[in-house]
Amino acid sequence: MEIYFEGKKKVFADVNGFTVKTDQHPRGGGEGEFPEPFTLFLASLGTCAGIFVKGFCDQRGIDATNIKLTQEQSFNPVKKIIDKIEITIHVPENFPEKYESAVIQSASLCTVKRHIKDEIEIDVKLARN
Repeated sequence: MEIYFEGKKKVFADVNGFTVKTDQHPRGGGEGEFPEPFTLFLASLGTCAGIFVKGFCDQRGIDATNIKLTQEQSFNPVKKIIDKIEITIHVPENFPEKYESAVIQSASLCTVKRHIKDEIEIDVKLARN
């Protein structure tokens, strides 16, 4: 992954043939042209859970057209961080009741979610060219 700057507060990342573009909100000195990095992080949780829900449905021949997920975050003003994220899977009335807990379990297997742990070591280094 290569990260580089594209003016003002824009920071881009080239990864696996894609360019992920981020910017800061105008109140943070950016232009608000692209999502902020933290917004992409939060979206990665919901979309990852969505991939697992979609795969669950596909494996069972369940039409996922009318299924959607919503995600809400709770901010802890004392710690100044998000301390709870709630993902809700919205299914139509005809979604098989026998799969309710299984689809929740499937979404909980999301790879992004499983990597949010205190034990992950994040090393920041400096290298001169």
